[in-house]
Amino acid sequence: MKTYLKQYGVRMAIIIIVAALLIGLAARPKADGSSGAVPEAANALRIPIQGAVGSVVEWMRGIYGYIYRYDKLLAENESLRRQLAEAQEQVRSSQDALEENTRLRTMLGYLEKNTTFKTEAAMITSWDASNWTSAFTISKGTDNGIEQGDCVITESGMLVGQVYEVGKNYASVRTTIDVNMDAGVLVGESSIAAMIVGDYALMKEGCCKLSYFTDDVTLFTGDSVVTSGRGGAFPSGIIVGTVTELRSEAGGQSYYAVVKPSVDLSVLSQVFIIKDFEVIE
Repeated sequence: MKTYLKQYGVRMAIIIIVAALLIGLAARPKADGSSGAVPEAANALRIPIQGAVGSVVEWMRGIYGYIYRYDKLLAENESLRRQLAEAQEQVRSSQDALEENTRLRTMLGYLEKNTTFKTEAAMITSWDASNWTSAFTISKGTDNGIEQGDCVITESGMLVGQVYEVGKNYASVRTTIDVNMDAGVLVGESSIAAMIVGDYALMKEGCCKLSYFTDDVTLFTGDSVVTSGRGGAFPSGIIVGTVTELRSEAGGQSYYAVVKPSVDLSVLSQVFIIKDFEVIE
């Protein structure tokens, strides 16, 4: 309706006005003062037509007033939408800043207990889209002192993974469940030495494999797993996860354990890279 009036409303008004003018001209008396049949008929029609023209004019005014108000409402609506989007963005930014401050305070508390750690905070900028790996990119690189092999943790000291590629202002991190991940660990209260290694099938379950332990040891579901610190790649005592299941290897001659990482990779937005620490042999 609005589009139709915009296209044809003016034409309709012009036609009606022209018709009224023609009738008005036809109603004018002749030069001798007399009026013919047409003028008389025109006079008879003039008053109702004038009334109709007036009504149409008022109707057109009302319609165009409506269109004007409608356009104004649309503009106001768009303005309110922009204001709402800006307000929501401010709320998100404030929430992000609050969460980051909380993480930094937690990290400060963690560093008070691990005074030899030198760390660098970094935001996760993207995740690897491949189905064959579990890795992400962070916003810091060699310009910030980050090196290949650096350990990556959360603000509360849980193992996230390890830097495997680094540029000037970025670095790539493989997570604890990545197929190429491996780290020396200690398991349970007895501190049984073992290794966590990546496994493609377990990666799909969000887990990693615990292997390379002697056959005479006994593992239990619920056993905690922490880094051993051997080899110097990772500090000792970094929380890795928990043993959730014991499974037999192919052939049934030996078994391995399934470890569920303590960190929830799906909610990570910021990590901390340990650039330096005291190696304990």
